[in-house]
Amino acid sequence: MWKRTAGGWLSPPSSKLAWFTVVVIAVFGFVVFRAQNYSALLFTYPYLNTPVASLAGVLRPESQKGAGDSRLAAAEKLNKGLPHESNVTGDSRLTALIGKGLLLHESNVTGVSRLPALVTTEEEIDKGLHENNVNGDDERQNGISFDDSEDSRKPMKRYTYTNMEIIEAGLARARASILNGGGGGTHTKDDDSVPLGPMYRNASFFLRSYEEMEKTLKVYVYEDGQPPVAHYGPCKSTYAIEGNFIHAMDFSPFRTNDPDKAHLYFLPFSITVLSKLVYELNSHDWTPMKTTALDYVNSVARKYPFWNRTLGADHFILSCHDWGPEISFAVPNLHNNSIRALCNANTSERFDPKKDVSIPEIFLPSGTMKGLLGGPSPSKRPVLVFYAGGLHGPVRPILLQHWENKDEDVQVHSYLPKNVSYHGMMRKSRFCICPSGYEVASPRMVEALYMGCVPVLIKSGYVAPFSDVLNWKAFAVIIPVKDIPNLKKILTGISQRQYIRMQRRGVKVRRHFEVNSPPKRFDVFHMILHSIWLRRLNVRLHHVNM
Repeated sequence: MWKRTAGGWLSPPSSKLAWFTVVVIAVFGFVVFRAQNYSALLFTYPYLNTPVASLAGVLRPESQKGAGDSRLAAAEKLNKGLPHESNVTGDSRLTALIGKGLLLHESNVTGVSRLPALVTTEEEIDKGLHENNVNGDDERQNGISFDDSEDSRKPMKRYTYTNMEIIEAGLARARASILNGGGGGTHTKDDDSVPLGPMYRNASFFLRSYEEMEKTLKVYVYEDGQPPVAHYGPCKSTYAIEGNFIHAMDFSPFRTNDPDKAHLYFLPFSITVLSKLVYELNSHDWTPMKTTALDYVNSVARKYPFWNRTLGADHFILSCHDWGPEISFAVPNLHNNSIRALCNANTSERFDPKKDVSIPEIFLPSGTMKGLLGGPSPSKRPVLVFYAGGLHGPVRPILLQHWENKDEDVQVHSYLPKNVSYHGMMRKSRFCICPSGYEVASPRMVEALYMGCVPVLIKSGYVAPFSDVLNWKAFAVIIPVKDIPNLKKILTGISQRQYIRMQRRGVKVRRHFEVNSPPKRFDVFHMILHSIWLRRLNVRLHHVNM
């Protein structure tokens, strides 16, 4: 019975106990509910079938996005979803990794389509890492566990996170920082180092991602393998990017000597060297090269745990040789799971832009850019369009058939006349044709950008270098093969004002294709690494209890 006292109404002892019980139950329920949310973020990485904007999917102009890109709406849908590994289906890479006790998911990095991606915040991840006290699989699912006594609640022993979970949590923070506007620093429009302009799909997101890479990324380079097949590559030929990248990676601040801290693992063998030392000339037998590549990966897999724990999903190779894609097929998980940085980026030859990286083919006659950079202003370029090259491949014969020696404005040659400079003609021309040969890659695109000539791409199935970041249509002309007969009409239809814009944009964007020793910010070495970083950000790996 309630009694009134000088201090107010006094409830009986049984009522006090009831109120105390209600409060305890409410607090306990709130804690468990919060812990479940953190646990879902940290341990199950929930994916929904609802389309959610991926990280690299937002590397597109704002004008190309729809209402479905709202991160707030995506987060609300994510919070209502039930975490379940099996709701990402139809992916042979996923099936292979689940069979090995791992879950892999990838997001599209080209903006062609949007796949589910992690939507969370830095604060949630940090709280989850520091506040989850877990004990065993059941308690780990709930996040926090208490004993059964009525008079005390004691946190159980702290769960020890694996290296993989720590790495993935760090990458999740990087993704969240990029998506939520962090990592970009403070810059002004007068700062020439800042990527700006229509040459970029989304300049602000590119800058955030790039600066997050500078802060976060660590790459482990396997020291196994003997030169020249490993840790060596050409630096003066058409495939010079191989040797330059391997050398720069050996001395890069991104390199770590501790493989447990690495986000990526580099397999530094050279396809170009394999083609010279292992291939028997005119034999048409690629078996020895494929066997050598397979033996190299197998030796790494036997010695280290990193390849087997992900089936190569956090590993990458780099090849500029035309045979790079074919030789990679000798190692099924190298083709299926690993990131392949290739000059021969041909979708008809199973180049996958969601996980593979297109890199530029750069011809360095002396091993440096000496004598290759610079050209006259647009007003001092009297030739409309220029091309000189052999007849190999399916595209060039069509080009030469329609235009060789047919028009003074269209300077198309299978062989240049004597005393005519190839680079001199590029510097005299407004547009420079870059057609496919036997393969899609060609150094002509980079040569044109170096010398201030607007590239004209005539290729089929080609993914242009760094097209996850760069908007090639802003500084290059892209013509389908069927329109070769209309080449002059298309180019003369571009106004003088528009041509000048494209030419100036090409001059600005060429820094992303420059080869420097040592590398400089935003140059070709860093752009290749950034494209690989983007793919790694959109792959999430974690152990699955089978």
